[in-house]
Amino acid sequence: MKTAIFGFSGSGKTDLFAALAGPAAAEAGNRAMVKVPDARLNPLVELFNPKKVVYSEIEYLDIPGGGGKGAGLGERVLNEVRPYDCFIGVLDAFSGMNDPKQQWQAMEADMMVSDMAVIEKRLEKMEADKGKNRALVDPKEEEALKRALALLEQETPLREDEELSNLPELRGYKFLCARPILYAWNCPEGEEENIELPADTTGMVHIAVSAKLERELAEIDDPEEKAMFLEDLGIAESALDKVIAKTYQLLGLISFLTAGEDECRAWPLRKGSTAPKAAGVIHTDFEKGFIRAEVIGYDDFTELGDFKKVKDAGKARLEGKEYVVRDGDIIEFRFNV
Repeated sequence: MKTAIFGFSGSGKTDLFAALAGPAAAEAGNRAMVKVPDARLNPLVELFNPKKVVYSEIEYLDIPGGGGKGAGLGERVLNEVRPYDCFIGVLDAFSGMNDPKQQWQAMEADMMVSDMAVIEKRLEKMEADKGKNRALVDPKEEEALKRALALLEQETPLREDEELSNLPELRGYKFLCARPILYAWNCPEGEEENIELPADTTGMVHIAVSAKLERELAEIDDPEEKAMFLEDLGIAESALDKVIAKTYQLLGLISFLTAGEDECRAWPLRKGSTAPKAAGVIHTDFEKGFIRAEVIGYDDFTELGDFKKVKDAGKARLEGKEYVVRDGDIIEFRFNV
């Protein structure tokens, strides 16, 4: 699952990428795998003292370029981000030279106009094909495109109509404004609480973050030194973990956990997936030979403190192929290959 970071020139998007990626990865290129913080692993680590702890990861890409004020993002940037599953749009809320609300609205407009152009071109081609042979045109695809165009003409991004944006007839188009997006309002340090953010809507989240501060924090390796730095600034916590967690949610992902002496691990899983699909995340053979999943709910584990007490209390469940995995489930799979 990949997330593209983009914005207008001077928005601070490269600072945000460097904070997410860490100094070494940021210097190495514009692509990085980033761990998703998950405090739910902590008690499992304390219980098992495993040889290895593994977190879920998200891939971030820093998209270079981006037009200046009034110039739009540019077709190159829009084309480059189109293949990605999720976006982070970085807004300049620190320089005082640009209105971040106008930047946000301009970015939304750029994506919608680009998508409208794709639809109009395709509909024109369909009309030409119908003149030759009506069988060349899928009526369901044509109807879906016309619905999408009508929505865009009302200046409504496609992501706000989940049913429409998820139609199989439209998936191949990779519409920009159908993609989930997090807008990072890049503000001066200490001003995060003072930024007036728009309300979140379907598939769109707004977060205030100081990219420069987060980059400086990422360069501090010692956790105690980092905590002291935050305390000196009067900041309770880094906003970066929120950015990562929100990205994870926008990608439609949850985590299930596995635990033992060898490894404690958080595994990424598409929300709504069944137990066999979760088993397949670990190994395809687990999904093929799936028999049962022994599931312990995370709340049950934290309430009772260890697996034996959970099992003695009858709260460890054996689930079959139809079980839909919940966020935080601790699972041991039974399979036969």
